[in-house]
Amino acid sequence: MSVCDYLVLLMLFSGGILAASDQVDGQTTAGQDRPLDLADQQAPHDGNPQDPSVGATGSAARVLTCYCEGHCPGDVQNGTCETRPGGSCFASVEAVLDEETKQIVPEWSHGCMSPEQGGGLLQCKVGTVSPQLHGKSIVCCDSEDLCNQDLKPYYSPRTTTTPEPPLVNTNSIPLFALIISVVLCVAGLVMLLGGIYCVYRRREKRKPAYLMNSLYNTTNGHLPIADLVEQTSGSGSGLPLLVQRTIAKQIQMVHSVGKGRYGEVWLAKWRDEKVAVKIFFTTEEASWFRETEIYQTVLMRNENILGFIAADIKGTGSWTQMLLITDYHELGSLHDYLQKRVLNPHMLKTLALSLSSGVAHLHTEIFGTPGKPSIAHRDIKSKNILVKRNGQCAIADFGLAVKYTSESDEIQIAPNSRVGTRRYMAPEVLSETLDLKVFEGFKMADMYSVGLVFWEMARRCITTVRGAKNTTTCEDYALPYQDVVPSDPSFEDMYAVVCVKGVRPPIPQRWQDEDILVVLSKIMQECWHPSPAVRLTALRVKKTLVKLETDCTIKIV
Repeated sequence: MSVCDYLVLLMLFSGGILAASDQVDGQTTAGQDRPLDLADQQAPHDGNPQDPSVGATGSAARVLTCYCEGHCPGDVQNGTCETRPGGSCFASVEAVLDEETKQIVPEWSHGCMSPEQGGGLLQCKVGTVSPQLHGKSIVCCDSEDLCNQDLKPYYSPRTTTTPEPPLVNTNSIPLFALIISVVLCVAGLVMLLGGIYCVYRRREKRKPAYLMNSLYNTTNGHLPIADLVEQTSGSGSGLPLLVQRTIAKQIQMVHSVGKGRYGEVWLAKWRDEKVAVKIFFTTEEASWFRETEIYQTVLMRNENILGFIAADIKGTGSWTQMLLITDYHELGSLHDYLQKRVLNPHMLKTLALSLSSGVAHLHTEIFGTPGKPSIAHRDIKSKNILVKRNGQCAIADFGLAVKYTSESDEIQIAPNSRVGTRRYMAPEVLSETLDLKVFEGFKMADMYSVGLVFWEMARRCITTVRGAKNTTTCEDYALPYQDVVPSDPSFEDMYAVVCVKGVRPPIPQRWQDEDILVVLSKIMQECWHPSPAVRLTALRVKKTLVKLETDCTIKIV
């Protein structure tokens, strides 16, 4: 509404002289209306304040009867109302929201206008000047009674409606927040694991590089093999394959030290260090593969297991060599050692205890990360046991070994046509009653062979001859069952002696004169018992021999 319009209204209310007819044209921007008579509303000229009940000519303003709907006193429907003197009738239309349809619809109203502010002229002016802005249009009249009954104000929908807020499903907010939280947590975990993996990979890449530098760095000296092995990850599974192949290429063969049915053993040198190289025949690829796999088992390294260095396959199109490089022990195998030397009680105890410790390490399953499976050797004999400088044993030749993990309850038997040494086979193996699905049977078969090796050791242990203080004696070296089977016995020969006749190696009477021999003779008889369930475990034998130093009156249980 402009300033000029306000000035006009002020002049009308303050007593401006207007020439008006009885009826005034009510046409506005919102539509046409019946004329409004303003002649009675002129201000008096005598300067007295205007009385709403007195018109412009000094006559009393009349009371109108108006049609009312929506604004009736007492909420009367389709009724009438009377104005106060000077009042007027009105008709209006307003845009409202229908609660059911949610749409904007017109709402019509009729009623009486109060006489204040010039009989409602100001409200009528505002409603007719800009109805589309306010959403309401109003038309007034005072010409006659019920003059507003037929008035129809112009209706135009509101153009500046406030948009309704979008409907939000409150139930979806917690779910959305949960999804976002899970995604962020997973992303953070993936990034963390990725970082840890990258750091691990960098460290692993540095180790072979460091080891390779140690291999080729000859100016400032070089690491011995024992130190190279210590530089690995510490899992006890040997050197990285790249380092193994590098060592294999730098090996210099010296001479052959032994030959068997499955290969040949050579003395070799690597940077002036003596190593043993076992060259497998081309027909024994399965044995080479299995032995390499066993040696590289996690946590396999032990002082009573032959130290593994490297494995490689060398050759051209015409020939192939499968190499297994291990520590070199110049005293040779236990078989050769016992033929050349005799043992005193202390040496016998050292050999027996170290052998039982090595077998116990093989048979024991180590749980954890990383863990070690239980391993059965399946070919324990004096030729597969080496003697170290400190007088201890080192178990070798794992071409027939079997692995077992209790978590998966799976026995891993390598597909190998090779069989063990018949002379050292347990009765259940000779009679083919060994249950291949029960791993304990393989371990008890090993203990039978351990008992025979103990017998070989005990024969070479010296004792004092009764009645002669300075005279000692011992038996000549002999293989088990040497006097009852041929030098290379068949299955039938061993089965007839061990299973049918129940023959076992003899126990000489002189063994009762030495404590270690008394204990060891009881152990070996328990180990070669016909029933596998009765035999002692490797751990039990080890504990018995450990206690022998402090208590010579050991009871075998």
